[in-house]
Amino acid sequence: MKLAILGAGNIARKMAATVNEMEHVEAYAVASRDLQKAQEFAQKWNIRKAYGSYEQMLNDPEIDLVYVCTPHSFHYEHMMLCLEHGKHVLCEKSFTMNADQARKVLAFGKEKGLLVAEAIWTRYLPMRLVLDQILDRRVIGEPHALTANLCYPIKGVRRLTDPALAGGALLDVGVYTINFAMMVFGDEIESVESSCVKTDSGVDESNSITLTFKGGKMAVLHSSMVSTSDRRGAIFGSRGYIEFLNINNCEGINVYDKDYNLVETYKPFKFITGFEHQVEACRKAIEEGELELKQMPHSEIIHVMEVMDTLRSQWGVRYPGE
Repeated sequence: MKLAILGAGNIARKMAATVNEMEHVEAYAVASRDLQKAQEFAQKWNIRKAYGSYEQMLNDPEIDLVYVCTPHSFHYEHMMLCLEHGKHVLCEKSFTMNADQARKVLAFGKEKGLLVAEAIWTRYLPMRLVLDQILDRRVIGEPHALTANLCYPIKGVRRLTDPALAGGALLDVGVYTINFAMMVFGDEIESVESSCVKTDSGVDESNSITLTFKGGKMAVLHSSMVSTSDRRGAIFGSRGYIEFLNINNCEGINVYDKDYNLVETYKPFKFITGFEHQVEACRKAIEEGELELKQMPHSEIIHVMEVMDTLRSQWGVRYPGE
């Protein structure tokens, strides 16, 4: 499978490095609005083709899948462009700026018969399946609550404070906490309560979110771009609890009984960077003619965006053009 990378920023480098180590996928092309930047990127990562325009790259008939990794505010436009050119697409999180854009992209993808997937890589990591199995075995009994946090001191990154680029902690890091909660408790959310501290530019700098799910299950979430956190998730059950080390890239899972004894421990599998799992899921889906991935179905993509729309509405955070 030939993969093209649309956008040549930091995360594009991680994808190129990953695909270079994969067996059935080739990092075939890269496009940037700056041809020199694309050429330097291609040379560094051993990519065959470099383009100075996205349209030009998307006209290349050899490309099977396009990985979109531009700023959030461009995701809708760039995915629609890929689909118009008949290309399957894997787009970085957050999928779009809002749920309305997500619905339009997904509907257009279905109309064109093309795969559309979100690159929220934590959904595809093998440790997600390990967590599912622990919960299914009821080692901690009935899970009733969870907590998750993800904070990095990244306020200095311009795109994160710029409303025009759909900045803020929520779409960049908070999205992982929401996905963690929904991977554990499903998507039947009955109430969303929250508060946030804003930057001078009017986007969320730190936020606190409480989601109440069907059956009275509660998730308490925190994300920020001004501090460092332990990045942990914890799931509390009737007979014990689970400690999930680093919700952004699992470093281990510890299971405790009701007397706080460590009863099970799991270490992560060896992998290239972790990005390969989402690419491989796309490769298989394209081969099988699927238009969405079971690890992150279209309904869940929309639901996560709806939750984030609700949160931004509560905070009075709107992006230009909405």
